Amino acid sequence: MIVAGEREQAVKWISEAVASGARLFKACQLVEISVRTYGRWKTSGQADKRKGAAKRVPRKLTEAERAALIALCCSERFKDSDPYQIVLTLLEEGRYMASIRTFYRVLKAENLLHHRSATKAPRERKAPEEKRATGPNQVWCWDITYLPTAVKGIFLYAYVVIDIWDKSIVGWAIHEREDVLFSEQLFQQLTSKYNLKNVHLHSDNGNPMRGMSLLALLYFLEVSVSYSRPRVSNDNPFIESFFKTLKYSVSYPSFFTDLFHARGWLADFVNWYNTAHRHSALSFVTPEQMRSGAYRKLFAMRNQTIQAAYEKMPCRWSKSPKQWSVEHVVYLNPSKETKAQLKGKKNVA
Repeated sequence: MIVAGEREQAVKWISEAVASGARLFKACQLVEISVRTYGRWKTSGQADKRKGAAKRVPRKLTEAERAALIALCCSERFKDSDPYQIVLTLLEEGRYMASIRTFYRVLKAENLLHHRSATKAPRERKAPEEKRATGPNQVWCWDITYLPTAVKGIFLYAYVVIDIWDKSIVGWAIHEREDVLFSEQLFQQLTSKYNLKNVHLHSDNGNPMRGMSLLALLYFLEVSVSYSRPRVSNDNPFIESFFKTLKYSVSYPSFFTDLFHARGWLADFVNWYNTAHRHSALSFVTPEQMRSGAYRKLFAMRNQTIQAAYEKMPCRWSKSPKQWSVEHVVYLNPSKETKAQLKGKKNVA
């Protein structure tokens, strides 16, 4: 790369070479510039505008100005001030050194920007690791939601556990408060019904989900756990979707009179949801049919019926009728690569 100071020498050398009988293209090639660049340098005397060439920026701080800026920021007076405070203080004193953004840029280049507050430095929260369910009892999610009572500001709390593969509610409880002891009781009850070994359990970050007694129980049961990022409800979408279905149900009462009313209503709702509700994410079969495997026979009947109708009168279809597939894979917090693969496809049957 020819720097600005060597431009005149390059033009002189090429001109002499051409005058001696050399081809202009070859002479420029040896100097590593184009014929157009040579012509521009020779006639107009413009500076080197090639990408990566050294350029003089008039508004750029000089080295002396940069050193003065750094010295000011590190001085006893401003050592604990941020660039906003420094620049505005100087302006009030009738002095201008550089913009606030320039202060930040110079300090960053010198590795002088550090968190020095007594509070914890903010940190990036990574999304939970992707989990893939190809059958029941592989990935569960759970959370706690409030249920209104007749007294404003006083609530009951529903603890609900859902299997993301078949959307079935595998466990629930209602109590008058959020407490890790109630969480522990719920999962102890689930051990009598399910083998929780190798189940992955995802939840939010609340204390009832992260209490030491609950974590000790889950560790003993060989249940792996993961948690949502703070204030990111999309990290736990399946249970949030269920809570919306629950609270937007036409039978959902405006308030619950007592604990027995709430438990009785939720028991009926869960029974309906598991055994009668045709779930759109399950190709409109119930969670119970999905869990028991009955959906395979139902899909086969659908395919057989619609194929017979198609063969009888194909003119009513613009293309071959849809075939209901028994393949069913569900992802919790899919990665960007998985999202790209699933784009335009359904990850359920």
